Amino acid sequence: MDRYIITEEKITINSIFDIIDKNKKIDLSENIKNKISSSRDYLDKKISNSNKLFYGINTGFGSLCNQNISKSKLSRLQENLILSHACGTGKKTPKIIVKIMMILKIKSLSHGNSGIKLDTIQRLVDMYNNNIIPVIYNEGSLGASGDLVPLAHLSLPLIGLGDVYYNESIISSEKFLSIFDWHKINLKSKEGLALINGTQFISAFGVWILIQSKKISYFFDLVSSISIDAFDCSLEPFDDDIQRIRPHNGQLLTATRIKSFFKGINILKRKKNYVQDPYSFRCIPQVHGASKDVITHVSEIFTKEINSVTDNPNIFVQKDKIISGGNFHAQPLAMALDYLSIAMHELGNISERRIFQLISGKRGLPEYLIINSGINSGLMIPQYTAASLVSKNKMLCTPCSIDSIVTSNGQEDHVSMGANSAVKLFEIIMNLEKILSIELLTSAQALEIRKRKISNFHESFIESYRKHCKFLDNDRKLFDDIHASIRFYKGYQLDINII
Repeated sequence: MDRYIITEEKITINSIFDIIDKNKKIDLSENIKNKISSSRDYLDKKISNSNKLFYGINTGFGSLCNQNISKSKLSRLQENLILSHACGTGKKTPKIIVKIMMILKIKSLSHGNSGIKLDTIQRLVDMYNNNIIPVIYNEGSLGASGDLVPLAHLSLPLIGLGDVYYNESIISSEKFLSIFDWHKINLKSKEGLALINGTQFISAFGVWILIQSKKISYFFDLVSSISIDAFDCSLEPFDDDIQRIRPHNGQLLTATRIKSFFKGINILKRKKNYVQDPYSFRCIPQVHGASKDVITHVSEIFTKEINSVTDNPNIFVQKDKIISGGNFHAQPLAMALDYLSIAMHELGNISERRIFQLISGKRGLPEYLIINSGINSGLMIPQYTAASLVSKNKMLCTPCSIDSIVTSNGQEDHVSMGANSAVKLFEIIMNLEKILSIELLTSAQALEIRKRKISNFHESFIESYRKHCKFLDNDRKLFDDIHASIRFYKGYQLDINII
């Protein structure tokens, strides 16, 4: 089995996708192991030779930061930290998100600025490689001192507590330790804080969302191109000269991509009875393109974040410094995710308008795209479903990063709410998959009603789609078709590098 070696080199969003997609195991390079051990040795000596107070190392936490903790109680302090912070509620976090969290937590701790013991981080590696996935909950993080609550749940199994997924079941951490004949980790000073401080919950959602956003963006281009042909639109708005005089990268890419789907057929030669097309068709490069540019921008922010040290305090061995700062604050992520929420929602917003146009009985297409209407309602109601989902996404686009509630007796007096931004964007993405699938259902039906020559790409794509969802001759249970369309989309394999 392939392995991914964590080194000093940057990890990328695409490489995380590759690790997950190919079920790779992960390892630490020897150089990284040496850095981790050096940082821990430095911290041990610092505590032994000094009576100075270092936040979270020999003090209490949050507003208890001025309380001195004796050296004999430092291990208990760290274990209590994890116990007291494991307060998650709500839905269980999807396993794929937790797996990404584990990769990102290992990567962040590998920089040697956290004072973690090598056997502690190695346990996280071993758990990941044996598909032992901690049970975490979606609610509880403020994105302030990082993702304290979900990361506490991630850390519980290290000390023999909490639950994990193993072999498709949920079992106690005590049980999996017995299965593998492992002992629980005895935490030393700073380790509990290093484990639960950080932005890995938000970052993991962000990484997964960005991977899905790229695929969704590609597919909205593809499906909209079917809608363009089905609605008998012009390709003039996709002309290179139009894009050249307003050269936003996303706009250029969208126009070029959509034209590529028509390769081998010149729809410009078709006689048109319409001077212009509705904005939902004519402005696809501008609208889809703007969303692509946001995806690119947010990807840059998250690439920096997943290669950063986000716990506190930070240890600088070569400079003999231990500094308490605020790298755990998730404001950059919260604002970026709120921005991405709006960008992704707009893909569904304009898609629903194309669905509406296609079923409206215009341009030679029958109302609701059914030949024998009246007795049949055809595709009338899937547009209702799409409209409902778009409306829900509009509500979910309300930014979380504008909110803040004071915690920890005023010590943590400004929080990012980035975890809420991440969780609601996850739901937006799920809704977009449904809207996309409804446009595919609608556009494929409309294009086949046209009964004319289409591009080889469209013909091949629709032929593949029809193995999952048949042409609608008469009314039937359309939730089956929508769900089949969603499964078709989810199962369609794309090279991450082309999107």
